[in-house]
Parts: sequence; structure tokens; C-alpha cells
Amino acid sequence: MGRFRREMYEAYAKQNSGEYTNDENYNAAYRKVKKIKGFYSHLKVYIIVNLVIIVSSLTRSHTGNMIDFSGLSQWHTYSTAFYWGIGLVAHGLSVFGSELFFSSDWEQKKIQKYMDKDASNKNKWE
Repeated sequence: MGRFRREMYEAYAKQNSGEYTNDENYNAAYRKVKKIKGFYSHLKVYIIVNLVIIVSSLTRSHTGNMIDFSGLSQWHTYSTAFYWGIGLVAHGLSVFGSELFFSSDWEQKKIQKYMDKDASNKNKWE
């Protein structure tokens, strides 16, 4: 364990007065943060590289200082962004997983919603 991680864990353990005595919770949180950081780094590189590709598709015309925008209407300009975007979405789903659509308490919220709805319908006619 690195010095910084150990110091953070010790500060966290002091703050919670020994509530969590094992290292597993911290390690799981640390791995999750590393995955999220990796995804954001991937997203940053994706944006930079695809901006460079799009800007490089712009060319100067030979008849002056006019910029030729015809490269923006061609498929090959955006094909890298499209296919790489599919991979980026897959990476995002692997990092955020089911939390994106179904959080850990999603089921409880839905049950409570339907119970409240049924209760309001019963009280509606009384």
C-alpha cells in the first residue's frame, strides 16, 4: 500500500473511530475511483484526438486564405469518432455498470412508489 493511500486510510479510520476495521471497503472504493479516473482519461483523449481529426479535415483552398469545409461532410472524418465512441460507451458501461440505470436502491424506490400509488387509489374513494 502506498504512503498516500495508507495515510488516507488511517485518517479515515480515525474519523470513523474504528467503525471499519478491515481494509476491504477502502480498497473497493479505491479501485472504483481508479476505474472512474481511467474512464475520464479515456474520454479526454477521445475528445482531443477527434477534435484534431476534424480540424485537420479542414483545408485551405489554393485560391487565397479561404478555408474549405468540404472535408466536414465526408464519412471518414467522423468514422474514427463513431467506432471509438462505441468502445467508449462500452468502457463507460463497464465502469458505471448497472448503477447507470438501476442504482442499488432502485428496487426499493419502485416498490415504495407502487405502494404509495395503491394507497392513494384506495383513499381516493373513501
